[in-house]
Amino acid sequence: MTNNQNFNIRLAALRKNQELLTGKKNTPVPQDHGLYLRYADPVILPGHIPLEWRFDLNPETNPLLLERIGVNAVFNAGAMKFRGKYCLAVRVEGWDRKSYFAIAESETGIDGFRFRQRPITLPPNDPPEVNVYDMRLVAHEDGYIYGVYCAERKDPDAPRGDTSQAIAAAAIVRSKDLDNWERLPDLITKASQQRNVVLHPVFVDGRYCLYTRPQSGFIEVGSGGGIGLGFVRDMTNPVVTDERFIQPRRYHTIYELKNGLGPSPILTKEGWLHLAHGVRNTAAGLRYTLYVFMTAGDDISRVIYQPAGYFMAPQGAERIGDVSNVLFSCGWIPDDDGRLLIYYASSDTRLHVASTTLEQMVDYVKNTPGDGGFSSTSVMNINNLIDQNLSL
Repeated sequence: MTNNQNFNIRLAALRKNQELLTGKKNTPVPQDHGLYLRYADPVILPGHIPLEWRFDLNPETNPLLLERIGVNAVFNAGAMKFRGKYCLAVRVEGWDRKSYFAIAESETGIDGFRFRQRPITLPPNDPPEVNVYDMRLVAHEDGYIYGVYCAERKDPDAPRGDTSQAIAAAAIVRSKDLDNWERLPDLITKASQQRNVVLHPVFVDGRYCLYTRPQSGFIEVGSGGGIGLGFVRDMTNPVVTDERFIQPRRYHTIYELKNGLGPSPILTKEGWLHLAHGVRNTAAGLRYTLYVFMTAGDDISRVIYQPAGYFMAPQGAERIGDVSNVLFSCGWIPDDDGRLLIYYASSDTRLHVASTTLEQMVDYVKNTPGDGGFSSTSVMNINNLIDQNLSL
């Protein structure tokens, strides 16, 4: 058998395997809690990345058909409905530890995701970003689609020989088609570092509103921490004013160590619905879970409902990956019929979807007891529920 024949056989097998992966139908997995449905398979895995991005397909220059540019993980995707398709701005991490963004589209939102022809080419910035990750997509009422993401650069003040210290900034781009992006200046706040910044989808008193997470270090939040709220007059000069916390960290909770907003909130009949991540420390390392809260429709700074504990936590195979015991979400998509698709990554490795409805979410966030702060109040809530059920 000639080298060309071996090449063609291997290429045909690669294409067949990728088609089987992208064409596989996803099936729901019922959950006893009734809050949402998980699905049997991740919606995007490294194998979904087009072969043309990973392999030199020329038998003259790559006769053994070896992978040239490897993909380590696909995760933490922004999400939106665009021109009738479910679109994800996926974080793709290569074998070289550098991440980039790429748009994947699906007709159903739960399977069949395929990437556009090329990854997103971000316009250059000064100083250039070493790494980028976790883009939130927001269709703002000003007519632009904004992508707000974390831009990482080496800390110029790091001690000599320290190659780990970094600075995180909230970078901003905007688009009309998810292909061509305009670079705006990085967000300016009083904090030395900003991660997990999310743009509110509408103007508030004529200003842009952003949910922030100010930090004193790249990993450490310092003496502050929590989900902040700030306002910007002009996104071409994004200087935050009036920044304040609406969700501070709290002792002995799922967000004891740090927390940050996930996707942009959704307006419901009861108020603005928020999905966030909370982080606590354990003997096995950090544990990331997702939680939900609601702010008032006429005052986005005022939290009106917040169920105790997490809404979603890693389970089963989701617990294992590059950074284990982690769930993280940057995107969700509400449908006109009330369905809500939540895109979440597990352990910084793969991307999943869960489906629920806005009706279920509003019921959950309104009628689930909050965190009373003590074991005794947790027992009191259980006894109240028992008494209510015994009275039936």
